[in-house]
Amino acid sequence: MNFNKSLLTGVNVSNSWLHEVALVLHCRVGNFPFMYLGLPIDGDARNLDFWKPIVNSIISRLSSWKSKFLSFDGRLILLKYVMSSLPVYFLSLFKAPAGIISSIESLFKFFWGSGENFRKIAWVDWDSVCLLREEGGLGG
Repeated sequence: MNFNKSLLTGVNVSNSWLHEVALVLHCRVGNFPFMYLGLPIDGDARNLDFWKPIVNSIISRLSSWKSKFLSFDGRLILLKYVMSSLPVYFLSLFKAPAGIISSIESLFKFFWGSGENFRKIAWVDWDSVCLLREEGGLGG
């Protein structure tokens, strides 16, 4: 273990004891909240700011893709396999508020070819698109 890169963070421990142990281990003292494997530790998942990194990562990915240059099937594959997998890591550990789920779903207007400054007409509602292929949808 590389102690020079490590942070020592204590729970229910006095700061003086924490600093002494960090001195012995030759590492730094960390504090809450901090990020571990891309997840905020000691964050409140009920707070909308907690979910901003996920929403921002989806927005940044979508802004780099130009939907007018992608076919209908290309947009479907991007949404099914790339965009829907981004929040899975967060959602495997934390329960998202309903507002976050709806804001992530609203970003999927990319599927219809809409952009930030313009909007296209969706000829089929999203619930029909999400049905299994056997039921007439594009999902599953």
